[in-house]
Amino acid sequence: MRILGVDLGSREVKLVVMEDNKIIKKLKVSTMSFYRDYCTYDGKVTVDLNKLNIDDIDIGVSTGYGRNNTDLNKFTPINEIKAHVYGGFYQTWLRDFILLDVGGQDVKVVKVEKGITTDLELNEKCAASCGRYLENMANVLETSLDDMSNHYENPVELNSTCAVFSESELIGKIAEGANIESLCAGVNYSLYKRLNPLLTKFKGRKLVLTGGVANNFAIKEYLKNDYEEIISVEEPQFNGAIGCCYYGSKFLK
Repeated sequence: MRILGVDLGSREVKLVVMEDNKIIKKLKVSTMSFYRDYCTYDGKVTVDLNKLNIDDIDIGVSTGYGRNNTDLNKFTPINEIKAHVYGGFYQTWLRDFILLDVGGQDVKVVKVEKGITTDLELNEKCAASCGRYLENMANVLETSLDDMSNHYENPVELNSTCAVFSESELIGKIAEGANIESLCAGVNYSLYKRLNPLLTKFKGRKLVLTGGVANNFAIKEYLKNDYEEIISVEEPQFNGAIGCCYYGSKFLK
């Protein structure tokens, strides 16, 4: 049985095809390109799987911002929490963990005990605690996200709680002559500080990191002070789509 999982994110659409519980295809497309180049609209968005070179799908499962507006044959929408938790099950085989998913425009913190979601915190309103913030600040510093993510020592203090004002504050620090390493560390630490209130009641256990920010080395270094173990999954950005597939394999046969 071939299952298609689709995570319709705000910045990118992730697609995973799973057969016999094994991932056989992964594809990532910008959200703009996905709707413009691979979809048609007639009351609902219809995805042209042939254009994506995806065929012979038995079950389709989707999550994310557009899950209820997309029309696929044999298509079932599930909420993002369920998708990411099942992605965590598949990628770690753990049944007890805290999941931290930092996406481009939102943050999810989920407590899982004995395979059941028992608590969660969400932040969908503020860009300053999301991946988009890091992208903007890397542009200001004229460096890559990968390079910026490596710096965590001697962070420059950034106090603004707003993503827009943070850019102005960072430019001020540049004008004062702060070195690039400390500026990068300051950006990373400021994101960690904004995540901290969401994580306060979930500290001390195994933390599973997903989303694009899971690749940020500095954030993982800061989080080591709060958790027994930081678990980096193999496919952090595809976790939601993987969870869709795994959910489909268990419940939609």
